[in-house]
Amino acid sequence: MHILAGIVGFAMIFIILGDAFETITLPRRVTRNIRLTRLFYRYTWISWRILLRRLRNRKRKEALLGYFGPLSLIVLLQSWAVALILGFALLQWAWGARLHGNAASGFATALYFSGTTFMTLGLGDLVPASTAARILTVWEAGTGFGFLAIVIGYLPVIYQAFSRREATISLLDARGGSPPSAVEILRRHAEAQALGRMDVLLLQFDHWSAELLESHISYPVLTLFRSQHSNESWLAALTAILDLCALLMVGIEGTDGYQAQLTFAMARHAVVDLAQVLSTPPLPPVPERLPPPEFERLCRLLQSYRAPLREGPAAASQLAELRRMYEPYVNALGDHLVLGVPGWFPRDVPDNWQTSAWENAARRISRVQPALPDDHI
Repeated sequence: MHILAGIVGFAMIFIILGDAFETITLPRRVTRNIRLTRLFYRYTWISWRILLRRLRNRKRKEALLGYFGPLSLIVLLQSWAVALILGFALLQWAWGARLHGNAASGFATALYFSGTTFMTLGLGDLVPASTAARILTVWEAGTGFGFLAIVIGYLPVIYQAFSRREATISLLDARGGSPPSAVEILRRHAEAQALGRMDVLLLQFDHWSAELLESHISYPVLTLFRSQHSNESWLAALTAILDLCALLMVGIEGTDGYQAQLTFAMARHAVVDLAQVLSTPPLPPVPERLPPPEFERLCRLLQSYRAPLREGPAAASQLAELRRMYEPYVNALGDHLVLGVPGWFPRDVPDNWQTSAWENAARRISRVQPALPDDHI
């Protein structure tokens, strides 16, 4: 029994430390399907989505979906710590480590001693009395101290990457609406006679897509961190930029499309790799995002903005081919993460910068309360 407990304890320590190293320290993507962290996020996220599926209040549902990313990160770190404490307790008990103290000997005592050692509490009510116990105590104390240091460094990195991602997404609000759309970005630039300056926006999102790819592959939990506003997301911004690049690559009067090619390649790379990391196979959107009647409407709108799309059947086929390169991956990510994929056309809603919670509350109150008669004023 003690031998079996020792084998199990050593295996737990080895597996947990390896999983923590691959998740926190290793910057490369791990392609192995069987990993504790991957299984943890797969089943907890599925369970969380199922629990919230019947919730009809959209704002409350979005808020609870936003809780999952940070909460799951805390639960994962605590699970690692508990598993390591249990593993070292099994080793202490298996090796028959002797402890000086008033507590009765047994596995419960070994578990308590393991917890105080791992957390580096140094209470002193139990001290190792044998060579084996001393070796395990030093090993566990060092592991606990290193684990604590990694966690302290890990959380700021996660939130700094999240902050940089969201800052760039916020810039798209005034340029493409909330949620953003390719047609709205073109309209606003065309009305300002600034079609030639869209390369500045595309260059910025070229760098943003590269940073998104690097940070979200290294730390996939960031894909579950949702934006501050329910009508914004990293996936919506990435989709709008891909749509915009596809239109510019087909041909918009007043643009050359070169920067659009570079940004399209980087953004498409990010979408495909993140779909692989999250194990979401391509899923073509149903219904189609831009059916033929909507494509004709798109051409008419661009013509009215004085930014016409290149005419002819070749334009439609080229745009359809470009869309097939990224839309199935975007749709699969949106379905998995419960993130809305924006359409090609803008919604008739104000931008986020044009609204406030106080104004919305005032409008609701004015609709509910009757107007006072003149003699009461």
